[in-house]
Amino acid sequence: MTVAVYLPTEEKIQWWVEMLQGLLPGWEIASIDSIDDPAQVKQAVVWRPRSGDLANFPNLEVIVSIGAGIDHVLADPKLPKKVPIIRTVGDDLTQRMREYVALHVLRHHRDMPRQLQAQEDKEWHAIVVPVAPHRVVGVMGLGNLGAAAATTLADLGFSTRGWSKSPKSIQGVDTFSGEDEFDAFLSGCEILVNLLPLTDATNGILNAELFERLVSGACVINCARGGHLVDEDLLNAIESGQIKQATLDVFHVEPLPNDHMFWEHPSITVTPHVASQIDAATGGRLIAANLRTFAETGTCPDMADAARGY
Repeated sequence: MTVAVYLPTEEKIQWWVEMLQGLLPGWEIASIDSIDDPAQVKQAVVWRPRSGDLANFPNLEVIVSIGAGIDHVLADPKLPKKVPIIRTVGDDLTQRMREYVALHVLRHHRDMPRQLQAQEDKEWHAIVVPVAPHRVVGVMGLGNLGAAAATTLADLGFSTRGWSKSPKSIQGVDTFSGEDEFDAFLSGCEILVNLLPLTDATNGILNAELFERLVSGACVINCARGGHLVDEDLLNAIESGQIKQATLDVFHVEPLPNDHMFWEHPSITVTPHVASQIDAATGGRLIAANLRTFAETGTCPDMADAARGY
């Protein structure tokens, strides 16, 4: 029985192979390209697998995503059907996302980009903003990460609301659900945080139509997937003044190309997909534990639903 490992760089593959081998003594862990007998592979641990790689394993029993999202696995048009997928989630990832969302909501709330510009211009510019209870912040997506982020914002005192596909109840958060309540959720939002899973239904959801439903001069934070955002629509909304500032952690192409206009745009903050980036040691422990549990029981608490896309 072999566990196949794939990440986009050889260096990362070898690191993960060695780390998982130490955590799973007695198991055979191997780079996906070094496997001589594909029939021996029953588990695969991957990040952004190449098209067709997983289809080469006729006895594959489970796929593990090195991350909370599974869209990078589902993107493979040759993905074997009915093979279960395990997400990698845990307290560390949730805590990192809480920190990231709180940091950037507070940056936009206190207008720090303008304050930093005043410093650069040597202007003594005291910017006065409303207190948090008078600032409406919306979180799209109320899964594990989204619910934790919304709770954190509510605890900071923000007037916090959340939207999800199905109804949710979160203490201190006004919740909305479904298409019928989407307009009501967006109306009045001054800072919008996107933590939706990327599915056919949510692809391109951060677009011109959505931006127009927000308060004029709103701020947008995307820390879910690059596919959620229509880049040109954001640039046009900033140009018109409908969107004041944006923080982007995820992009259509990663790493973000050097010539992309987001890098030098004065109203856009770029971070390199680090909002909830798991450190490899923690991720390895979570993945090893899930592999053991699945091998023993045929399931584990972190199973994804491929039909829903998350």
